[in-house]
Amino acid sequence: MRDLIEQKTLRQAVDMTMQRYPYFCVELQKKEKQYVFIENHRPVIITNSLKGVELNSETSNYHMLAFAWHDNWIILDIFHGMTDGTGAYEVIKTLLYYYCSERYNIQFHNRDGIRLSGDFISEEEWIDPAVKSTNLPEPRQIDVPKALNLMKTAGLTESPSGIVYSVGISEAEFMKFNVENGGTPGTMVSLFLSRAIAKLFPDNKAPIRITLCVNQRKALNAPLAHHSLVGGVMLEYTEEMRHWAITKQIRAYRDSVSAQTQKEIVLAGVAAQKKINQTILSKETDQERARVVACIDNFANQILTAVVSYVGKANYHEAEKYIRDFRLWTFKPVNRILIEISVANGMFNLDFVQPFTSPIYVNAFLRELDENGIEYDLKDVNELELPNVKVPWIE
Repeated sequence: MRDLIEQKTLRQAVDMTMQRYPYFCVELQKKEKQYVFIENHRPVIITNSLKGVELNSETSNYHMLAFAWHDNWIILDIFHGMTDGTGAYEVIKTLLYYYCSERYNIQFHNRDGIRLSGDFISEEEWIDPAVKSTNLPEPRQIDVPKALNLMKTAGLTESPSGIVYSVGISEAEFMKFNVENGGTPGTMVSLFLSRAIAKLFPDNKAPIRITLCVNQRKALNAPLAHHSLVGGVMLEYTEEMRHWAITKQIRAYRDSVSAQTQKEIVLAGVAAQKKINQTILSKETDQERARVVACIDNFANQILTAVVSYVGKANYHEAEKYIRDFRLWTFKPVNRILIEISVANGMFNLDFVQPFTSPIYVNAFLRELDENGIEYDLKDVNELELPNVKVPWIE
């Protein structure tokens, strides 16, 4: 935030915020062989720290989310299995509404898109649309060859904690570049990263394949759902594309996104995820389920070079001008880079979450920005520190 955090005001804002999100006031328990969320009426924890507390533990009052603050930073830690970036943004917008209203004595002239305490909470927010969906298309069977492995190709070793490089770009400048070249923030960042990797390894023939995350809510006709509803499209930087102008390259990526985000295709992806979930749930023990998940992760690690995630621009209304910076961190990927894109108060923020310390790929990406006349600010480099989630693992 622009100013130091007022602890009392933050406490009031968190309490008001959580009244609006009863489905996030839960504890994860194990009942027989199933994990279930149960209502948790304990206060949501706020700590004076940048590190937060272990979720679903005594230190978090057994909640699956917690808040923290330090100097002028406010931190929200939330379990990704419970929601995704879209759902987390709703909580942040509500929090900033209550916090900034009190902290700066401002009136919001327009609260469109901001969920507040006292609102009627429709069934659409509560019910998981993926679970209730029936007659989904058959999952597609596709043979995907192994992709370029960022760690192995560059001879890098894994860092114990993971590293985050944070880069800032002017929103106005980057959007102007996108408009002039026919791109969007997500596709353009994916393309810049693809180009950067290709120039580092011009003789490597392995596919450079990036997954751009996709919000499944539109295809499911459930824009208000709070659940984790993330799919993805695969963008492959082919040998032929390397010789094209950037406008032709970005058009190919845009066309690929358009083809893979057709409703039928997205719903087939939902069906595939449901099938995977059913396979996991069919196993008798947690150890068996963990082995299935490990196999799925191993497959994904082999076919992907990197992941790019952009939820979209959140409208914070009058609170926007009090936001100085915004970061979006998630779990450490294996072998690859995850770029989390966010935008607030006129700045795009790109968080490069990676399992190694080397800046080889970040530097190559920044050279792409330089070569295309886009100014940037390498803000800082941090160790990736995320709170653990305590799982009631009982056999």
